[in-house]
Amino acid sequence: MGNNYKIVFTGPVGAGKTTAIRSVSDIDPITTDEAASDMTRSRKSTTTVAMDYGLMNLEANDRVHLYGTPGQERFDFMWEILIEGSLGLILLLDNTSKSPYQDMKFFTSAFRDFIVERRMVVGVNRMDETNHPSLDHYHGWLEELSLSAPVFEVDVRRRRDVNTLIQALLFSMDPGAA
Repeated sequence: MGNNYKIVFTGPVGAGKTTAIRSVSDIDPITTDEAASDMTRSRKSTTTVAMDYGLMNLEANDRVHLYGTPGQERFDFMWEILIEGSLGLILLLDNTSKSPYQDMKFFTSAFRDFIVERRMVVGVNRMDETNHPSLDHYHGWLEELSLSAPVFEVDVRRRRDVNTLIQALLFSMDPGAA
């Protein structure tokens, strides 16, 4: 029997958490999407209310369990539950958001103790739709928040892009692992 690892995806509503897990999971992902009933409806018709779950099979029977948090603050009670036992956090941000900086600030604050104790990688989705802010802005914002993390432009629909985030997270924990 191989090793089991756990990685959590978080970020605001519409950042691409469910899609990212769907793009790399070797099983049909389990989702808890429900019809959006509040201001989330302006961004998308459904929203995650508990979690998303997917599984990646690696060599030597190792497996990575992928969990996605709900993006809405009213479901934040799930955040603590989901990060328990996780190796690290992948923060997904939407570059077309009205305020990606505020999104980053909010989620890094909410998960700050975990990020400092473990690791985080940032994936910026939808940069193909707008290239401002740039990746340099995101690095600067992390610096302002006294945090350091790799930042990548990603298309969460692409398995290769999401794999890059996962590999970067594993590499940041153990440079010999990836």
